[in-house]
Amino acid sequence: MADSPTFHAVVFRVGDLICAAPAGIVREILPPLPATRIPGVPGAVEGLVNLRGILLTVVDAHRLLDRPRRETDEGPIVVLDVAGRQCGLLVGEVKDFVELPSAAVAPRGQLPGVDPRIVQAVGNRGGEHFVILDIEALLAPMLGS
Repeated sequence: MADSPTFHAVVFRVGDLICAAPAGIVREILPPLPATRIPGVPGAVEGLVNLRGILLTVVDAHRLLDRPRRETDEGPIVVLDVAGRQCGLLVGEVKDFVELPSAAVAPRGQLPGVDPRIVQAVGNRGGEHFVILDIEALLAPMLGS
């Protein structure tokens, strides 16, 4: 990130936590879709959805990040390319697409209640701070990467 003059990200909310994923791995954002449960998978795996004939594994970000859902959560699915495959991340709300100067992105630090192994950096836009997630590290336990 430090090599690039700007950083592009998709910002979303998971419970009370504002997060972001690098825009380069975001393929699309889907409305809430019913998922078919898969027996024997970790609880954070919401299930499978049929995306134009392709089965997409959907993982609940609330469970992964241990954040409670809000009543107003819409439940969109952010489709990501992770380790050469697509997967869906169920979030509370997609907030924005941002383009930040490199000065607005700081190296990860200690964040209360957030595992530092899944934090890539911290961003700041208009006084609002958000956690830029290391998506591969976040999803590795669920996807076996």
